[in-house]
Amino acid sequence: MKYKADLHNHSCLSPCGSLKMSPAVLVTYAARKNIDILALTDHNSTRNLPAFAACCAGTRITPIFGLEVNTFEEVHVVCLFEKLDTAVSFGNYIESTLPVRSNDPEVFGYQIIVDENENIVGSVDPILFSSSSLSFFELIPRVLELGGLVIPAHIERFSNGAVSQLGFLPDLPYSAVESLSVPCRYETYNNTVITGSDAHTPSSIGSRSFYITEKSKPDFTSLQHALQEKNILYS
Repeated sequence: MKYKADLHNHSCLSPCGSLKMSPAVLVTYAARKNIDILALTDHNSTRNLPAFAACCAGTRITPIFGLEVNTFEEVHVVCLFEKLDTAVSFGNYIESTLPVRSNDPEVFGYQIIVDENENIVGSVDPILFSSSSLSFFELIPRVLELGGLVIPAHIERFSNGAVSQLGFLPDLPYSAVESLSVPCRYETYNNTVITGSDAHTPSSIGSRSFYITEKSKPDFTSLQHALQEKNILYS
């Protein structure tokens, strides 16, 4: 079977995300794009994941729970988990590693927490654009130890990619590597290369999705297996 996946998306919790990007909108637009496996990966926080889980319930979409961590070196890394509580716990930990500096929404953007019905239930005070005190080299094994998937994001992008921030992609045990285009022009050490929409607006949801080819149903286990075995097709 062939399943469509999009593992890099933001909501209105991310300061760079459109205020229209509620978890409900993300799931609705993803369903229209026939996406089977969908991740929400806000910057340095997981506080909109409960609403995301509720929005996916009763749909055919398999939710993958994640966040996009900004490491000490300012490298963006997509971290994904099977269980909501594992992801939320890890997100709380990542928030604790951010500098104590309040967000100015007029400068950096709003960081809105919503429920599944798009009601505003709060906001995050620390600037989620900030870099964690956790290094790239500390983050990779920590996510893997929790049973998660760890994917350096847009590695060749001029900002916040591994190549721009570190000078190269270190040879580490990633679950996959995200590239803006395939084939990637940088050394990826035979890691599986995927694309990701990095959606911040409704119109960009599903714009750089990919497919996994697996015999089993579209869940976290089949996604993990497909990445390991390179059972990947590109849109």
